[in-house]
Amino acid sequence: MTSRRAFTLALGAALCLAAPLGAQGTATETLEIAGGFARASPKVASAGAGFMTIRSLGPADRLIGFRSPICEGPELHTHVNENGMMRMREVEAIEIPANGEAVLEPGGLHLMFIDLASQLVEGETVEVTLQFEQAGEVTLAIPVKGPGAMQ
Repeated sequence: MTSRRAFTLALGAALCLAAPLGAQGTATETLEIAGGFARASPKVASAGAGFMTIRSLGPADRLIGFRSPICEGPELHTHVNENGMMRMREVEAIEIPANGEAVLEPGGLHLMFIDLASQLVEGETVEVTLQFEQAGEVTLAIPVKGPGAMQ
């Protein structure tokens, strides 16, 4: 068994033990995170993307970053239209309005997993620690869905 495969299996086992933190929903006193998923990546891909809905249960907050053992360079991204071409751009933060929500979805705001440590495989899970300006850190496990998944 290759060390990459062993790492993936060990990570999967650890994330199974963390099932209560799964994509069914994670909540803090001020935030609710639901519908999280990452898209499966081809074997040769060096990047992948993650999506979810983050709801404020009160005051405004900002997602200012994240980390994950699956990548070396986590970035917050959006898509912008430049001369009729959609392009991804890094953003400093993602605003979550008071009593509102930020939707991270394909074609819009999203988590960008840069320099993947291994392929994102459909059916596996990915650990993500979101970093909020007010709420602090929230760790959850998100499932990896097929490459065309929209939700």
